Amino acid sequence: MHIPAWKRYLSYLVEIHLESASSEYNPHLYVSMRRGRFQLSTAHAVYSFEDLYTNFARAFERCKLQELAGNEALVLGLGLGSIPYILEKKIGLDFHFTVVEIDAVIVDLAYRYTLKELHSSIDMICTDAEIFVSSTYQHYDLICMDVFVDDEIPGPFQQIEFLEQLRDLLEPGGLLLYNLLALRKTDRKKAERFYNQVFKAVFPNATFIEVEFNWVLVNEQALMN
Repeated sequence: MHIPAWKRYLSYLVEIHLESASSEYNPHLYVSMRRGRFQLSTAHAVYSFEDLYTNFARAFERCKLQELAGNEALVLGLGLGSIPYILEKKIGLDFHFTVVEIDAVIVDLAYRYTLKELHSSIDMICTDAEIFVSSTYQHYDLICMDVFVDDEIPGPFQQIEFLEQLRDLLEPGGLLLYNLLALRKTDRKKAERFYNQVFKAVFPNATFIEVEFNWVLVNEQALMN
């Protein structure tokens, strides 16, 4: 999407609203420009912020992405496409992405604002990530779990069964990054409980990266720099 240069410059001083939308899954979606980047927000959360989507940007910096055996990546939850954007534009890696996003409105926004700028191969699947994970036979070198409805992760994605399915989709030596909100004290307590009682039950060698208002869980400490 072309944005006049003056708007980009102005966005370093003030946030510029570009578009509002709503859907069955997200009643409040806001596209804005901040610091020269497109940002997708809901009433209580930021879904995407190009290379300044710091939870994954910093997690990628901490992980041994170059040592992954292949280039198949599964992204659960799209936003405006920050995850493929960061991996291609900022890290310079060539992945073949399978992206699963249930909300067709978000898919449309992502194509109009971000994805057309990428050269990476992207297979877009507009469906429930829970259904996709339980039914696919494909295996992946990298899985990024970033499914939220506003500022909440739906319950099915926090179950041991779902994590076991993700584990089974990983190639040997594959990397799973699982994004959790850790903004408030209550969020951090929930994140800590999920990490210790659920995530580590499936990935006993797990660790996590604390990034501003999020925890990014990592399936295997050995995959960290």
